[in-house]
Amino acid sequence: MALYSPFLVLLATLPSLFFPFTLAISSTGLCSARPDHDSTLHILPTYSPCSPLQPSTPPSRFLDTLLFLSNRDVSRFSYLSSLLAAAPTSHRSFVPIASGRNLLQSSTYVARASLGTPPQPFLVALDISSDAAWFPCSSCSGCTSSSAFFSPNRSSSFVSLPCNSPQCSQLPNRSCSGKTCTFNLTYGAASISSSLSQDSLSLAADSINSYTFGCVVSASGGSIPPQGLLGLGRGPLSFLSQTKNLYFSTFSYCLPGFRSPNFAGTLRLGPSGQPKRIHTTPLLSNPHRPSLYYVNMTAIRVGRKRLLIPPAALAFNPLTGAGTIFDSGTMFTRLVSPAYTAVRDEFRRRVNSPVTSLGGFDTCYNGSVVLPTITFEFDGMNMTLSEENTVIHSSSGTLSCLAMASAPDNVNSVLNVIASMQQQNHRVVFDLPNGRVGVSREPCTS
Repeated sequence: MALYSPFLVLLATLPSLFFPFTLAISSTGLCSARPDHDSTLHILPTYSPCSPLQPSTPPSRFLDTLLFLSNRDVSRFSYLSSLLAAAPTSHRSFVPIASGRNLLQSSTYVARASLGTPPQPFLVALDISSDAAWFPCSSCSGCTSSSAFFSPNRSSSFVSLPCNSPQCSQLPNRSCSGKTCTFNLTYGAASISSSLSQDSLSLAADSINSYTFGCVVSASGGSIPPQGLLGLGRGPLSFLSQTKNLYFSTFSYCLPGFRSPNFAGTLRLGPSGQPKRIHTTPLLSNPHRPSLYYVNMTAIRVGRKRLLIPPAALAFNPLTGAGTIFDSGTMFTRLVSPAYTAVRDEFRRRVNSPVTSLGGFDTCYNGSVVLPTITFEFDGMNMTLSEENTVIHSSSGTLSCLAMASAPDNVNSVLNVIASMQQQNHRVVFDLPNGRVGVSREPCTS
């Protein structure tokens, strides 16, 4: 990449209040950047001392930041659940770009990438539950002034795709503007209109020719995140599908703790460098939502006790969308009500101290308490959470809250979501060719 380091770097933007990780730019002292290598990319929490993207007036308490992120999870979870609620009566073909709707409200990461020839730099949101790729273009009406706009007329490799292109036939709400394929997407109170396009996408050490994306030409009804979106889902127009000859539909990440001060997490693209010895669980396929990373969670333990949870609360059902997914954009794990109630009640019983609440967290304790471990059991592997994955602490350390919640009551939710806090300091491998997800404990330090 001519304008940046020739490697993709993950980051996120709490200035836009959506993303909890960011890139540290300083080249000296504690914040000196570790060099990326091969297809390994480094990430850093936004509220680290090294973050250049902290708000000018950040929250006075770190706990306030986590509470804000917890509230943001509700909108993301509601969107995921709304997709699933329509599944039993919807028998149309899966539309890969539709899964980009609403997900921008809580996508966890953005990527340093460039588009066009010569390359134009962008920070695009990455999301493992989305396929869509779109960039705000220079002609965009209604895009925010802070957007980084792509200029098609400055790129010698830019192509507008016609209505008879195979990619156009996969889009929802498509129409023709002249000979160009156009389509509409909505999220929250906002909507965007894009023209289907192709250009050279550069990231890591590679350039992907003729990458298909939406060139956003208009936006209305709300603020549009300026970074755009690059999806790591499983659909035919996702990044994994469009780069399968390069990265063989395989990637992994290790997410650092919220307060990690330096580059401490990594995203690895392709099978090279992935753990050789790691327990895995099969990926499950939902024909209504094939982009989501479904797995079969069979049980949950608190301490050594396996909880009595109704089988239907964990069972995978492709007709209703019920089951369990891994998701990078949800901050705190959400469990369907019977599963969460069982976890909460046993957790409280073992701690055996007065309980208080804080924001969306209903199981909090003042003072020092002994906290049990929580283990998610899947077919073929277990994922045991340490204290850093189980509770959040106030800055003073006097308040501790169970960092999980029940699915929101205002949605027809049947989905368990293993979220990013519970994945911190684990290597999570997504191996599509072999149909599996692997998880192993790994300090995110390199």
